[in-house]
Amino acid sequence: MSDKKIVKNSPQATNNLFGKENYTWIIAGIAVMGLGLVLMAGGKSNDPNVFNPTEVYSFTRITLAPILILIGLGMEAYAIFRKPKA
Repeated sequence: MSDKKIVKNSPQATNNLFGKENYTWIIAGIAVMGLGLVLMAGGKSNDPNVFNPTEVYSFTRITLAPILILIGLGMEAYAIFRKPKA
């Protein structure tokens, strides 16, 4: 007989890279970036021959949406570099 012991059902320590709060920050960052992309999406014009600069160059599309995307990217960086609590 061999001297090796076979241990069944032994709990193995899991070494997760991220904790639960990291995943929460990742999901929140994706949601903020998604909101920014939705706000940046172009609107449909009734007449394709008419250019409406107030729709294209609105505050929401030019300023707010890119700021939300950058905030979302910042949240993602924070979620990646944040150390999970032990």
